[in-house]
Amino acid sequence: MNPDKVGQQTGGQLICQLKPSIPSQAELDGKRALRLEKKLLHYTGKAIHDFKLIAPGDRILVCVSGGKDSYTLLKMLMLLKKRTKVNFELLSFTLDQAQPGWDDSGMRRYMEQHRIPYTILHRNTYDIVIDKIPENKTYCGLCSRLRRGIIYNFAKENGYNKIALGHHRDDVIQSYLMSIMYNGRSSSMPPKLLTEDKMLQVIRPLAYCQEADIAAYAHLQQYPIIPCNLCGSQENLARKRVKKLIAELAQTNPKIPSNILSAVQNLQPSHLMDKTFWDFDKFSYKTPKKAEDFFEKIT
Repeated sequence: MNPDKVGQQTGGQLICQLKPSIPSQAELDGKRALRLEKKLLHYTGKAIHDFKLIAPGDRILVCVSGGKDSYTLLKMLMLLKKRTKVNFELLSFTLDQAQPGWDDSGMRRYMEQHRIPYTILHRNTYDIVIDKIPENKTYCGLCSRLRRGIIYNFAKENGYNKIALGHHRDDVIQSYLMSIMYNGRSSSMPPKLLTEDKMLQVIRPLAYCQEADIAAYAHLQQYPIIPCNLCGSQENLARKRVKKLIAELAQTNPKIPSNILSAVQNLQPSHLMDKTFWDFDKFSYKTPKKAEDFFEKIT
């Protein structure tokens, strides 16, 4: 007798009914991955549309660090490239900064298996950071500046006009609070930024995506993650403290993260104290006298 059928005696006759099958864990994970992928694609597409991040003919350098965010960014852009009528070019770019334990063999297999064009460039910035920064200080500032310079130069030398970064919604709101509390400025990570020399645009297509969704999706996709061993032991970083603060506040009011994101998009100069954008004598909006003044406000 078929084990997937259950026998039932009715009027002397044996009637077989199909036994409900229990989905396997792989099937459940597959369905969850598809739901997350649909959600992430929706918010990625929305950010691209809202902020005009991608245009026909763009050559985009996708910065893939080996972490969950950048892998997900690459996956979303590859999927959108296949589904959209907009013609644009993508290159996965990874900078090997010679940090201890760096192993990109899994990344190389992933890129080749999925036929993704990629470049992994080796530059030893690790020794520079270790030499210049005391052990008990934060390495991230110098490390990111060196990395940014190398990425910008590579993009310009190879004809790429846009650089895509994997910062998500949580990065945006954390940066906003950090800027307020530690720098005394109202600024964050914009979804689209023109570099100072006006030769490149930096875009953040995941600006609407939640980190929790990205983490869950990346886990299901089993990306070959490359950990950052340079700053992982620095537990007292300002970003970690701000992240913890937002998480604690969200326990009492889950809307707080989305409200902070809304605040970044909903400035009211008349209710602030910035004389650059609000004329307190005439009670009217005004623009900076020079473009440089505006550039300093947003960087």
